[in-house]
Amino acid sequence: MNNGLLKPDLVIENCTQLLTVSENSSDLVGLIRNGYIAIKGEKIIFIGNKEAYEQQIDSRDCKVIDGSNKVVLPGFVDCHTHLVFGKSRVEEYAAGLIPGRLEKFRAGGIKTGMEASIDMTRSETEESLYLESHNKIDRMIRNGTTTLEIKSGYGLDRETELKQLRVISKLKQNCKADISATFLGAHGWPREMSKDRYIDFLINEMIPMVAEEKLADACDIWVDEGYYTARDAERVLRAGMDYKLEAKIHTDCYSYIGGSDLAAEMKMMSGDHLNYTPESSIKKMIDAKVVGVFLPGTDFSVSHPLPFNPRPMLDAGMQIALATNLNPGNWVEYQFFVITLACRRHQMSVEEAIRATTLGGAAALRKSHEMGSLEVDKIADIQIWDTDNYKDVAYKHGNNFVETVIKRGQVVVGSLTE
Repeated sequence: MNNGLLKPDLVIENCTQLLTVSENSSDLVGLIRNGYIAIKGEKIIFIGNKEAYEQQIDSRDCKVIDGSNKVVLPGFVDCHTHLVFGKSRVEEYAAGLIPGRLEKFRAGGIKTGMEASIDMTRSETEESLYLESHNKIDRMIRNGTTTLEIKSGYGLDRETELKQLRVISKLKQNCKADISATFLGAHGWPREMSKDRYIDFLINEMIPMVAEEKLADACDIWVDEGYYTARDAERVLRAGMDYKLEAKIHTDCYSYIGGSDLAAEMKMMSGDHLNYTPESSIKKMIDAKVVGVFLPGTDFSVSHPLPFNPRPMLDAGMQIALATNLNPGNWVEYQFFVITLACRRHQMSVEEAIRATTLGGAAALRKSHEMGSLEVDKIADIQIWDTDNYKDVAYKHGNNFVETVIKRGQVVVGSLTE
């Protein structure tokens, strides 16, 4: 303090458009024109206009970033990824672009889909998985993502699920982004075991082991026709909750069989996909404060027969998030592409999409009290775009606008990188 003034370490001044995305802003993005933001350590200590800045801040001897002709906003929070996996399925994807070609691909004895990814992840070394995953995260950070979630689920056996989770743990320690880990042992079940026997294995062996080694923050399951039922999910997720693992769910992607109702009943962190979720379930989820997570990249990659419609949920007041769902069948690393799809294909406004990729993502991870918006006392996770109009994110397709990324008060991408 100096004469009652705050002494920051870093200031971003003259921001042409400063998007706070704050909880209580009068608009969805909390726009401040020609705004200022001051950072001390990991936290934001000031945000506002020039007049208030000059009254409260002593900026002598601090680092300064010029925000002229820039958009400044929170870092992206990608709340749903599967980025630790073995090898790509590019040949399968390319074959699937031409009608009839994928069937010939399979007729040649080549495995496809999750079965292929499970085999490749089982055979991959832990070190190789770590290096490939670290590279993905580095690219994501350069594209504005400062926090992300990563799931296991491409092992469906003890050795590989633990291998994936240990890779995630190592990434947590060594990457510049904050990472939440999710145990998704119930992504399916192995061909060498019945579903019921595998559920018992998850409940009696895997969940206790994952919890004992502190390898996950949450537990997830896929509820849909041909996968797990809502009753199966309740057994698995309540077992996880007994070990202090928060619950989340993949559900209603290809059918409605009660997964979204269970999400509300158990007050889960989030319900993800939600293509077939009925209005009756939407109301239950809102009342239970379950975040709806939409994955437009998936609907695009698989040419989904019923692309998600966010409008009923948005109009009803549901907190929603947008995420990449990065996985070998949907290789989307960047939230910029997600925003493009959400706005053009799913009729979301630019403001709704920005809020869903920042504050919404943080809410889905139960971190909105500390990140996802630019507010005093929140963590300084910030991206600066080289444009003077935030709506360019939906208009200029394919661009990475990121010029600077600040993570926990430190410049990790851009000219002040140490």
